[in-house]
Amino acid sequence: MKVRNIALAIAGMSILAFTSLAQVATIEGDVKGPDGKPVQNAVVKIERTDIKGHWDTKTNKKGHYIYMGLPFGGTFNISIVIDGKMVDSRNGYQTRGEQKPVDFDLKAAQQDRSAQQAAMQKAVETGQISDDMKRGLSAEQKAQMEKDIKDRAEKMKKNSALNEAFNAGMTAMQGKQWDQAITNFQKAGEIDPTQQAVWANLGEAYVKNAEGKTGPDFDTNITKSLEAYNKAIELKPDDAASHNNYALALGKAKKFPEMQAELKKAADLDPPNGGKYYYNLGAMLVNAGQNDAASDAFKKAIELTPTYADAYYQYGVTLVSKAQIAADGKVTPAPGTVEAFQKYLELQPNGQFSQQSKDMLATLGSSVETKFTDPNAKKKKK
Repeated sequence: MKVRNIALAIAGMSILAFTSLAQVATIEGDVKGPDGKPVQNAVVKIERTDIKGHWDTKTNKKGHYIYMGLPFGGTFNISIVIDGKMVDSRNGYQTRGEQKPVDFDLKAAQQDRSAQQAAMQKAVETGQISDDMKRGLSAEQKAQMEKDIKDRAEKMKKNSALNEAFNAGMTAMQGKQWDQAITNFQKAGEIDPTQQAVWANLGEAYVKNAEGKTGPDFDTNITKSLEAYNKAIELKPDDAASHNNYALALGKAKKFPEMQAELKKAADLDPPNGGKYYYNLGAMLVNAGQNDAASDAFKKAIELTPTYADAYYQYGVTLVSKAQIAADGKVTPAPGTVEAFQKYLELQPNGQFSQQSKDMLATLGSSVETKFTDPNAKKKKK
């Protein structure tokens, strides 16, 4: 009996051992790169989804990986990670029945992803998901795609309204219908407040609308133009044109220090056109009666753009007032005056200021009458 019992016990142990061995599984496979060659040291992440569990391994120099001792009958997601980036995955692999290799071909995976992305993009654009695509999507993917389609439709509707309002504003600007332009640009700004061009054009429309107005009407339009230009600059701080136009509006508001600062910013951001910005500064300063500051601005414009003919003329004009007149009426122009007018004529012999430049040079080379007689003096003696 004892021998028989021992034999039965040994048989039972064998059955238990066999059952124990059957409770583990192995996942293995090969990883090929986009070039078709084996990928060495790719990280293979194995994650059990039905019960929490996670295991990692790496491919060898032949691109092969293997992980033994995994739970039998589990469901796993297997991911390939290269340089910290997940490049491919297999989801829902089950360790039941016959274990087949789980291979990864990254070239085929890229092609599949490209085709899938193209199909998804087409679905989003057309607003329709094909039956074939639906079958290949998870519930989460389908929900996300439906959301993308809805978002795209709303975006297209918004863009259509934005373009309609903006284009109407530009058309009104071309027709010098400033009030209408302002209304349309304001509408465009409400639809999408992140469009820099909308605020820049709204600022210009307000400046144009201010022309010919006085008092509170002028002040209101200029103030609103400054607000619009500020928004344009906030959205695109490196846009030299916005700084230039903002500066011109500041000049109309008689905020000259701020105006100078903005024009200098424009020049710093756009050196090739720096002369133009300093010329604008000089013109605004002349209109403000700040002759010396205007002279410095025109001189800077010349330094930045040595071929800027109009800047030479305006610089010469600002220097004329600094000429010295002796007791005998002889005129001694300030240094650089004659050269400025001569340079203008050299650059633009038939330009809009050519005659004025010639007249200035003739005047500077002659005496100015300082003694005047009363034409009625003889009549008074009689």
